[in-house]
Amino acid sequence: MELRSNGNLVLELNEMITILAGGTGSVKLVRGIASQRSDVNVISNVGDNYWLYGMYVCPDIDTIIYGLADLLDYERGWGIQKDTFGFLRQMEVFGEETWFRIGDRDAATHLIRTNMLKNGKNLSDITKWMCEKFAVEAKVIPVTDNSIETRITTNKGELHLQEYWVKYRGRDKVEGIQYIGADKARPNPEAINAMHDSELVIIAPGNPLTSIGPMLSIKGIRKELSKIKKKVVAVSPLIGDKAFSGPAAQYLQAAGIEVSSFGLAKMYSDVCANIVIDTKDKALTKKIQNLDIKVYETKLKMNNKIAEQALASYVLNQVHV
Repeated sequence: MELRSNGNLVLELNEMITILAGGTGSVKLVRGIASQRSDVNVISNVGDNYWLYGMYVCPDIDTIIYGLADLLDYERGWGIQKDTFGFLRQMEVFGEETWFRIGDRDAATHLIRTNMLKNGKNLSDITKWMCEKFAVEAKVIPVTDNSIETRITTNKGELHLQEYWVKYRGRDKVEGIQYIGADKARPNPEAINAMHDSELVIIAPGNPLTSIGPMLSIKGIRKELSKIKKKVVAVSPLIGDKAFSGPAAQYLQAAGIEVSSFGLAKMYSDVCANIVIDTKDKALTKKIQNLDIKVYETKLKMNNKIAEQALASYVLNQVHV
């Protein structure tokens, strides 16, 4: 640890960083951080994992692995770039629903994972093995090896998150969100150790309720974060009352949480003592500081890899814990 003349502590290059991440909303910052630090842990959400065609699909884990392996379809934000879809076309011939757009190479990942699960491997071991196969140096750690299912309650009934957002395009009004199994889920010991041993823990700008929320709903994860909150920084996924992507604003509104970086700070106030917000939201700084949270202002949008690198560099070099 280096001590600057102004008394702030800053990270040295060899110190461990841990990131709590979802998928599409998180992968850009994860990729930016991993390009600048060698010792990186990514604790991955499992709440949107889904059984499809007899295969176990882990969208957030796969998005992070593909992103770090430089295979991610950058335009879609998920799946493998230049993948083909012969498998799905054949499923259509058989009369199966094909709303979940799995590519052929992507399907191989799900099939291998499912076979390994059936042969007694746990998700942590499988994810570690896959990182090796994809030559990913960062550690990708499922938040738990137990099952958690994020379900959305709408005015027309209850749906798995994937069905609500992908199959039905988020058309129906959200009335609530549940994390089925979270109350019994055991936190991954590797995740707890990574957070405890890291110099900085980053909550990525994933959807607060469907990417980060399932992880915080595990008692052991929330308890560890609350103990180390001084070294935890959240990066907001919001600018004004809008999210960068996806239905975060819709979910926050349904949960009765103010759709702003202030609402986010309030939601995270027991687990982090630092937050990065967009410069356009500087009017919220004092309100957030009144929650005893340090505020850092910068440009948050990551429209290209240069912007990813810039935000990662800001978080690593300007946030003083």
